[in-house]
Amino acid sequence: MASICSLSRRTSITGMTIACAILPGGLQPGKPGSVGSGQPPVIIVEPGMAMFSLYDLEPSLPSINVLNVGAAENAQFPPPYAGLVAAGHARVIGFEPDLAACTDLSMKYGPPHRFFPLFVGGGGPATFHRTIRPDTGSLYPPNMPVLSLFNYLAENMAALGTVDVRTVRIDDIDEIGDVDHIAIDVQGGELGVFNGAENALAAAVSIQTEVMFIELYKGQPLFADIDTYLRQRGFWFHTFVDMNSLTMKPLQVGAVDFGLNQRLWSDAVYVHSPVQLDTLSTDKLRKLAVLSHDVYRSYDLAHLYLAAADARDGGTLARRYFAQLAQL
Repeated sequence: MASICSLSRRTSITGMTIACAILPGGLQPGKPGSVGSGQPPVIIVEPGMAMFSLYDLEPSLPSINVLNVGAAENAQFPPPYAGLVAAGHARVIGFEPDLAACTDLSMKYGPPHRFFPLFVGGGGPATFHRTIRPDTGSLYPPNMPVLSLFNYLAENMAALGTVDVRTVRIDDIDEIGDVDHIAIDVQGGELGVFNGAENALAAAVSIQTEVMFIELYKGQPLFADIDTYLRQRGFWFHTFVDMNSLTMKPLQVGAVDFGLNQRLWSDAVYVHSPVQLDTLSTDKLRKLAVLSHDVYRSYDLAHLYLAAADARDGGTLARRYFAQLAQL
């Protein structure tokens, strides 16, 4: 193995390690996607540290427009883009049908952010299934034969009744405007939201959506359905966030069940395909770099999108970004 640089140059910074890469067979470092071009050493960055913001390197970067469907928040788990909002680099348009939660969001965020107490879907009448926990209610009924297999699920998703509601389509709401990032958490109804949001999807460069791997709600679309839908529209699966498991009764792992191998639900992150960048504007490329770096700590993606943008207008941000990573 040929080391690009000394293996002794390995620094740990609050849980994050930066190290020089090792290439097999004496290969020389090159620019991304090639070998031997003389580019400085590749830097491997292990995630786990809140790093600098891209706005620290380039304050003129455009701000991010976030569309959040199912926007109710848990104080213990702020949304991934919270840092961008706090720094004034993101504007949120949110939908939360629970009136009290929607009011809380409006008071917390204030202008220029806006929140609407509306059910989002494909448009038209629908049935909302109320459950014992408000955050588990859905446009799909709880699937009790499946829920009853696992610890806690049946107890927390027991049905309380139904309510007739009317859903709105994202593309029918003029106030939304441009969209860069879409966040969705609607308990099985994600595909219905996407079906009414073709224009928003065409504008967005990244998505974080809840997905389920088994039918916790009867008849709900699963991860495979959502994945197929988004890939057909030019999105690239990137990563899972917060993979959730529970154990089947009567076993339990720990005082609070952490599960064994059965995966139940997660958030799936998608980005605009890195091999179809010609369909994005230069501004959108840089916004996607911001989301990749500031929100998901996906430094390789961030560099790729910055380099593509710089190649169009002669910018230097990708080079400065690489240098900043190398200095950590």
